[in-house]
Amino acid sequence: MARADRQALAARSRLLPEGRVAGPMPWIIAVMMFLTILAAAAGLALDAGVRAMGSDLAGRATVQIVEADGEARAAASQRVLAALRGTSDVRSAQPVEQARLVEQLRPWLGEEAVDGDLPIPALIDIELRPGDADARIERVRRLLAGISAKARIEPHAAFLLPLAGLLSALGWLAIGLVALMAIATGAVVMLAARGAHDSHKGTIDILHLMGATDVQIARLFQRRIALDAAFGGALGFVVALLVLVTIGGRLAATGSDLLAGVRLPWTSWLLLLALPVGGVLLATLTARLTVLRALGRSL
Repeated sequence: MARADRQALAARSRLLPEGRVAGPMPWIIAVMMFLTILAAAAGLALDAGVRAMGSDLAGRATVQIVEADGEARAAASQRVLAALRGTSDVRSAQPVEQARLVEQLRPWLGEEAVDGDLPIPALIDIELRPGDADARIERVRRLLAGISAKARIEPHAAFLLPLAGLLSALGWLAIGLVALMAIATGAVVMLAARGAHDSHKGTIDILHLMGATDVQIARLFQRRIALDAAFGGALGFVVALLVLVTIGGRLAATGSDLLAGVRLPWTSWLLLLALPVGGVLLATLTARLTVLRALGRSL
């Protein structure tokens, strides 16, 4: 029985004599899968980064008291701080130390940052209570207007809104690239199946005379193409995985909180792992439909 199985396997292999390594299609699929994994990983990472950015910045804001006179600025800051801590819209309010502001401005202004004559605004970091952040910010803005005309509130999310929009656009671009790669992979498999069919018409005619059905013949093609797609998909996935691990290590080494948020959760890794499997299924289905259609036309 084992000998018969080996003979049957050898007979099926002779129908498509190109080996999985010698033929061009596995390597093309490997390149396609490599690019697909990278594009999908970029899209997933950008989406995770936007979500993390939104969750971190939602409900956070900074109140600025812009007053040239130091004594008036300090008095207004105390009144604003007391009002913020007394409103139900604010969970916490903490003033930013003047020394910390000076240290942050020193690289830009030099020693002039420590000059007492430089009017540095007073800052208060606040965290809003859960709920409609926009409505709460608007109520806090009206509260500040009644206390001091020099006080204004700046939501943290407003500063990074253009960046979040850019990351979202890049994420959609990555999804589009994944779709294009899937279409290109299907086209490559279709051309390979048509070429194999055209180059083996004599063998196919003999199989028809021996009683083989179109479905049986198509199964021979789709099995071989599925093996080629599995080899190419696995190779492309492994190389892409090495690239992603390397890039992830470099991003972590930067120490940037913003770049650290652009990372893949474990659910994204499962989705990336499913891409090679989906590629094999796509190649198998495309080969089957292509060969069946070609066999139907040849009758």
